[in-house]
Amino acid sequence: MRVLVTGAAGFIGSHFTRYWLREHPADEVIALDALTYRGIRANLPADVPFVHADIASADVEGIDVVVNFAAESHNSLAVLDPGRFFRTNVLSTQALLESCRRAGVQRFHHVSTCEVYGDLALDATEAFHEESPYRPRTPYNASKAGADHAVRSYFETFDLPVTITNCANNYGPNQFPETVLPLFTTRALTGERLPVYASSGNRREWIHVLDHCRAIDAVLRDGVVGRTYHVGTGVEASVDQIADLVLDELGLPPSRKQVVADRPGHDRRYLLDSSRIGRELGWRPEIGFEAGVRDTIRWYAANRAWWEPLLELSAIDESAWAQRSLTR
Repeated sequence: MRVLVTGAAGFIGSHFTRYWLREHPADEVIALDALTYRGIRANLPADVPFVHADIASADVEGIDVVVNFAAESHNSLAVLDPGRFFRTNVLSTQALLESCRRAGVQRFHHVSTCEVYGDLALDATEAFHEESPYRPRTPYNASKAGADHAVRSYFETFDLPVTITNCANNYGPNQFPETVLPLFTTRALTGERLPVYASSGNRREWIHVLDHCRAIDAVLRDGVVGRTYHVGTGVEASVDQIADLVLDELGLPPSRKQVVADRPGHDRRYLLDSSRIGRELGWRPEIGFEAGVRDTIRWYAANRAWWEPLLELSAIDESAWAQRSLTR
């Protein structure tokens, strides 16, 4: 089988590429990435066929399966530059879908996020399920929701065989150091303070990237075409708790935290009902949250040569909304 992984040089895409090569050695894997600032070619094995391209111009002739990770995916940058998110996440995804339809691709798997559903109250007792209404609250959330709708439309209208997974917050090694766990870890390791949003009790559901890869594998093997599967663990932690774990693992005091202004549209809480993928496909997460987070922190401590050159590449200025009006 020939598998095209888009967004393959990014955090989750690169882990999935390596996972697939390890678990399915008979398959041919082609990695495609536009190599924007979060795409790191060195995340991939040197011998993997690599295509430097935008998904809008991807050549999918002769491809059996497309796994689409390609996306602009940072909420803070989406506040500052929303247009690039809609261009990549909606319009380019539609162009890729059209190419797959014309080429007769046997499966198009789209990787989405819990954030398309909006947020939950901190004291809510419910979780998002696969039929929950979409209520995105930020440009990033909305662009991913638009991509999901495009994928479903190609199944309903053109019979393109698609599946979708909506996942919880991923963590693990090789994550670009502007996302919360590597941001806190690298800041701590370089002697800086950890910027904790004022709404420090806001919670996220967390999953190790390798558990996410296993879930996608299960969906590609046995998932029902046209169906969406939630991929989560049920384990929640606040930004403040993540900061405390980092400081504890590195032996640093709580005084290293610094409260900063909230990002506009900052969602309070996400939680997925992932019972369908367990019930139908037998998938369960295997990596415990605290052990996985501490292993990840230790990976960053041991691999400064990987992340230190990336610090100056970040396109995010988290103070931007505190310094100027975003309504102009």
